[in-house]
Amino acid sequence: MVGIITYGAYIPRYRIKLEEIARVWGDNAHDITSGLGVKEKSVPDLDEDTATMAVEAARNALKRRDVDREAIGAIYVGSESHPYAVKPTACTVGEAIAATPNMTAADYEFACKAGTAGIQACMGLVGSGMIKYGVAIGSDVAQGAPSDALEYTAAAGGAAFIIGKDDPIAELHHTVSFTTDTPDFWRREGQSYPRHGGRFTGEPGYFKHTMGAVNLLFDQIDKSPKDYDYAVFHQPNAKFPQKVAKMLGFTPEQIRPGLVVPRLGNTYSGASMIGLAATLDIAKAGDRIFVASFGSGAGSDAFDIEVTDHIESDLINRKAAPSVEDLLKNPIYLDYALYARHKGKIVMQE
Repeated sequence: MVGIITYGAYIPRYRIKLEEIARVWGDNAHDITSGLGVKEKSVPDLDEDTATMAVEAARNALKRRDVDREAIGAIYVGSESHPYAVKPTACTVGEAIAATPNMTAADYEFACKAGTAGIQACMGLVGSGMIKYGVAIGSDVAQGAPSDALEYTAAAGGAAFIIGKDDPIAELHHTVSFTTDTPDFWRREGQSYPRHGGRFTGEPGYFKHTMGAVNLLFDQIDKSPKDYDYAVFHQPNAKFPQKVAKMLGFTPEQIRPGLVVPRLGNTYSGASMIGLAATLDIAKAGDRIFVASFGSGAGSDAFDIEVTDHIESDLINRKAAPSVEDLLKNPIYLDYALYARHKGKIVMQE
C-alpha cells in the first residue's frame, strides 16, 4: 500500500497580531478577529521564502526517518509564491536535501491545494512502480495587499511528505478531486498581490468544492464522518473549516488537532498539509484521518488515510524534528512597520 513514509513541517517564529494590522488601517480589531477566528499569523524572516521553508520542511521529514536520497525519484513543490517565475523551486529542494539528480521535479500551482496535488502525483508514480519515493511539499509566503482583507490572514509556512511503499506510517487508501472553473481568487502575471471575488470565496468556491470532493470520496469508498478519528480541512480562516465540518457531520473533537489557523494564519498551499502534520504528531496506530484541501480557481482534493503500527515503531522518531505545536511556541511579535519590511511591502533603498 502506498503511504506516507515520513513528514515534516516548518513555520517561521515571527508573528503579527491581527489587532496590530487593524490598528494601522483603522479597522475594528475585535470584529475582525472574532469574524475570522484568527488571533495572529506567521511572518517570514528577512531571508526566508517559499524555497527555504520547503527545504526546512523536507529536512525535518528526513530527520524523523532515514530515507535513501538515491531512491527519491520525484519532488513536487506546490505554492502560490514561488521565488522565481521561471526556475523551479523543486530543483532547489532536491539539491538542498542531497537527492539524486536521477529524478523528475516540478513546481505545482493550484492556489491553496497545489501541495496535495503533489501528494496525488507521488501516489501515482509510487503506485505504478516508476519511482520508489516521492516528495510532496506545500509551502507559501502568502500575499495580501496592504489594507486588503487577505492581509489579515496571509501567513507563511509549509509541510513536506515523503510518499512510498516501504512500511508507511500512514496508508493513503484513496483520493479524489472535484474541480471547476470558478474564478473566486486570482493573480495575473506581473501583479504583486492576488485579488478575490469577495462573496464568491465561500459559495460557490470553498464550500461547493470541498463538499463535492468529500461526498465523492464517501460515495466511492462507502465511508462517513463516523468512520474517522480526525479530519483536516483547508483553513483560510477558522470559521470555514468548522462550518464545513459541521455541515458534513464531523465533530469539533475530530478537527481540533489539525485546526492550527487561529495561531498560524492561512499558509495557502501549506494550510491543510500543516494541519495533517499536526494530526500525525499525535496520531496512534489504527487512527483514521480524513483530509480535504481546497484551492481557489477552483478545486478540492480529498484523502482517506489510515495510520499504521509503524508510526509507533523504531522506523520513525517523531521527536527528532519539531512538531507543529513546537513550531507554534515562543513566537517573536512584530509591529506593522517591521512586518511590512519582512514581507517586502517596503524595501530599503540601496
